[in-house]
Amino acid sequence: MRKRIIILLVLLVAVAGVWLAVDRFALFQDRVAPGEKISLDESANSSVATDTEQRPETVPYEIEEVVGGLAVPWSMAFSSSERILVTERPGRIRVIEAGKLLTQPLHTFSEVATGGEEGLMSLALHPQYAENRLVYASLAYETGQDMFVKVVRFEDKGDAIGDVTIIIDRIPAAQFHAGCRIAFGPDGKLYITTGDATEKNLAQDLGSLAGKILRVNADGSIPEDNPFPGSAVWSYGHRNPQGIDWHPVSGEFYSTEHGPSTFDGPAGGDEVNRIVKGANYGWPLISHEETREGTVAPLLVFTPAEAPGSALVYSGAVFPQFQNNLFFGALKGEGLMRVVISAENPDTVLSYEKLGDVNFGRIRDVAEGPDGYIYFSTSNRDGRGDPDAADDRVFRMRPKR
Repeated sequence: MRKRIIILLVLLVAVAGVWLAVDRFALFQDRVAPGEKISLDESANSSVATDTEQRPETVPYEIEEVVGGLAVPWSMAFSSSERILVTERPGRIRVIEAGKLLTQPLHTFSEVATGGEEGLMSLALHPQYAENRLVYASLAYETGQDMFVKVVRFEDKGDAIGDVTIIIDRIPAAQFHAGCRIAFGPDGKLYITTGDATEKNLAQDLGSLAGKILRVNADGSIPEDNPFPGSAVWSYGHRNPQGIDWHPVSGEFYSTEHGPSTFDGPAGGDEVNRIVKGANYGWPLISHEETREGTVAPLLVFTPAEAPGSALVYSGAVFPQFQNNLFFGALKGEGLMRVVISAENPDTVLSYEKLGDVNFGRIRDVAEGPDGYIYFSTSNRDGRGDPDAADDRVFRMRPKR
């Protein structure tokens, strides 16, 4: 009798365990339905330290869909409070106006190469966009057996583009590790991230534009105060950085970068870095937590990989609890990551967390809107995700109603 009771208890525990596992799996795997609003709590999933400073007011928030039906949106740029330009990796610039995705693209770049991770990538508005209507875009293209990335500038005419000008060209690229995030810094210069084009030794070659963060003037000329005379290189030793932004108070420059993928090193090792003029960030000499004299170690390393595809240092007033925090979209990690950096020491990470338990899938870009809300885009149709009928989508984080 006792043996039967023990067997029965074991079976009950096993059934309960299976039920809990299935229930938990469903919690994280069910995709958000179109139009569904999601309220999220603020509990941290992981942290490396506790911020001892006085905590700001916490504004509860919810996630709502802005639009769906996009094809691998890579970058968002807000041309007004009611208009968002969005790049689709296959080569289209789409327009979201008054919360609606317009059917007709603003423009399609027919020369875009889209065989792998490359394609039409980042967008950036000129600092004087309101006056000159100038927009910058990075895209990959092929010529013969070679692939390159170029950055072009064009005029936004509202329903078309005009006066397309090449700003910088022939950045080595490949189907993997093509970069390419572009953004204007507080100094008015254009910064460009480039991948190593799967030729990792190029990252240490100052004669190559691959595996670098570049800095040029708005017209593509080389600033006189760049660290290497006559060169666009600002920092080097990068594998594939795809997120850059600046702290709104200190002006410190931060980036996110993809770590190795087994074919070129141990898996994992994604990085958050503080970028310093002329510095060497080590790839491929070192990765993960390795250090080497003459190179700069990352502030934060993620193993297993999160695959950071963007970066935003939040400066808005809508969410006081997020002010000056760094956010990035996690592709492989499928979430929105928040990193808290010390106000006193720009090289110290106080904590980090992945926001919420709701599955939006792969997240690429994250951006701050003119309304102070945090917007992010999914990348579920990029060949590595599990898309549903509504993908890809743009969501936004707004105060809870």
